[in-house]
Amino acid sequence: MTMLTVQRLDYDDAARLIEGAETKAAELGIPMCIAVVDESGHKIAFKRMDGAKQLSVQLSDDKAFTAAVSKRATHEYNADCQPGNIVFGIHTSSGGRFSTVGGGYPVVADGIVVGGIGVSGGHASQDMECAEAGIAFWNHESKALQALT
Repeated sequence: MTMLTVQRLDYDDAARLIEGAETKAAELGIPMCIAVVDESGHKIAFKRMDGAKQLSVQLSDDKAFTAAVSKRATHEYNADCQPGNIVFGIHTSSGGRFSTVGGGYPVVADGIVVGGIGVSGGHASQDMECAEAGIAFWNHESKALQALT
């Protein structure tokens, strides 16, 4: 029998992703909701900054979910998910959780999607900027930790 080995984020990874995204959100002066999920879209950690929009709680989770399970950034679906296009309707999949709004990114380690991060609270471009900052911080911290071992 052959068993699969699954690589996924752990809580410490999720905390670093949130820290990086939150730092960028604070620099922008925008309270954000930040969700981190594992490779199958299940939540590992969540942060709602003081003053973040109520709607952003679910939106951030949906963005992280979409990025992890589709292995693509959510904004990549936005232009294609228009009436008349072949992928129109994908946003109704997964019980309506599939997000085409910018701010969700897969988290990749050694070429493998190990989770997703979703950020919501500002304009989609600001959400994207914060998610990208979270991933950059996580990558930097992960490399620093590897150098110590």
